[in-house]
Amino acid sequence: MAPETSAAQPAAHVVVDPRFPVGRIDRRVFGSFVEHLGRCVYDGIHEPTHPTADADGFREDVLELVRELGISTVRYPGGNFVSGYRWEDGVGPRESRPRRLDLAWHSTETNEVGLHEFARWNAKAGSELMLAVNLGTRGVQEALDLLEYSNVRSGSTLADQRIADGTTEPFAVRMWCLGNEMDGPWQIGHRSAEDYGKLASQTAKAMRQLDPRVQLVVCGSSNRQMPTFGSWERTVLQHTYEDVDLISCHVYYHERNGDLAGFLASAVDMDRFIEDVVATADSVRAELGSSKRIDLSFDEWNVWDQERFEQQDKITDIDSWPYAPRLLEDVYTVADAVVVGNLLISLLKHADRVAAASLAQLVNVIAPIMTEPGGPAWRQTTFFPFALTSRLGRGNALRVELTAPTYPTATLGEVPLVDAVATHDPDTGQAAVFLVNRSTTDAVTVTVDLSGMGELRIAETHTLTDDDPHARNTLEEPERVAPVENKSAVLADGTLTLELPPVSWTAVALR
Repeated sequence: MAPETSAAQPAAHVVVDPRFPVGRIDRRVFGSFVEHLGRCVYDGIHEPTHPTADADGFREDVLELVRELGISTVRYPGGNFVSGYRWEDGVGPRESRPRRLDLAWHSTETNEVGLHEFARWNAKAGSELMLAVNLGTRGVQEALDLLEYSNVRSGSTLADQRIADGTTEPFAVRMWCLGNEMDGPWQIGHRSAEDYGKLASQTAKAMRQLDPRVQLVVCGSSNRQMPTFGSWERTVLQHTYEDVDLISCHVYYHERNGDLAGFLASAVDMDRFIEDVVATADSVRAELGSSKRIDLSFDEWNVWDQERFEQQDKITDIDSWPYAPRLLEDVYTVADAVVVGNLLISLLKHADRVAAASLAQLVNVIAPIMTEPGGPAWRQTTFFPFALTSRLGRGNALRVELTAPTYPTATLGEVPLVDAVATHDPDTGQAAVFLVNRSTTDAVTVTVDLSGMGELRIAETHTLTDDDPHARNTLEEPERVAPVENKSAVLADGTLTLELPPVSWTAVALR
């Protein structure tokens, strides 16, 4: 039973039981995204003149932070960038690589970093490579060429070219995105659902003929607000259902018009988004009489103020094609970090259907890691919930029973003041509980019934909060915000009790 509390102190109650798993957590849910956009690649992961640069020109300070972040996969090279990208530009001798005008972000691409360089960086980061193919200006043959170059050991012209270019062993890429946001009118070569579905099906069938081991992600809607959302997914899957493994979801949130309370409930929208796409995919499954199941790849998600980009950052001058411009360099707040932590809770709550996800992006561009040329790298506020959830969220996601007060929002209606998910690794006995308090004014006392979990002790606690929900980490104050121990947490007689400050994200690890 939840303890009694005064009217001034809201209370919530959570029941956790390992007998009710949602599903096994696929480690690919803790993926990220590197696109040739702004300073993500150049001045971000790659800066040959930096004091920490290794022999390949990669910043070691950034690599250390990426490893700490716990990234499992990295989607590359886009994003919007991929729809105009010629992968051949990024292989072979660097001095022979062309300089191209990138129409996606109105920048100059030097191709100094290409497939070989990025694969080496990815190996140093300890993550798996996830490639996107260009289905904007290119098609089936170019996708096959890239797959052959990447995955065939030797004996063909393209495989032998890879060897001559410096990589003897195949890249062995398993996960492939069939284009990017192909419904978006901003996308080079965007298509109708009918036309894209046919092209994606042809490409998928051809790629599987070459390498049956590949896992393929077909493009879902660019966001839930697209006028074709739902109908796009249905039409595309009607063409591709038996050819692909996952359908992509993309979503970005930001605080609008000072509505902090509504922004903090963003994960409610993500929950509904997931449920809508799952329902559509399962409807097509029933319609086709298929025995297979399509899962979701949230291969772009984050907090991002897109309106600020359109108004301030967007480059349109025909004579201006800068190299590695400062684009989309959002500086994140505590509130942003709480939302990111809550979105991770949402992904884990749907572990039965969300099989992969990519935080967009990794460095400098709407990223958890920031750098200064020739200077330091530092953690944004959003770094912390991701790193801790990746480290502590292992095994199965558990279906929790949550009782909490609600509050009204302008766009989502009544939403719970608290959100939560739990994880449990049956192999090690380790468990974790992740919680958010969306209240902008009040602390919340939470009791968590762990009596079904057996003997446990608190191993570590982390709470991210601040008296100023808009506090940030910057170049001048890189450690202004960081998680602190939640000293209110007590575990006794199978019940965990703790206090969640206003606008906060909390993780409790149990052993």
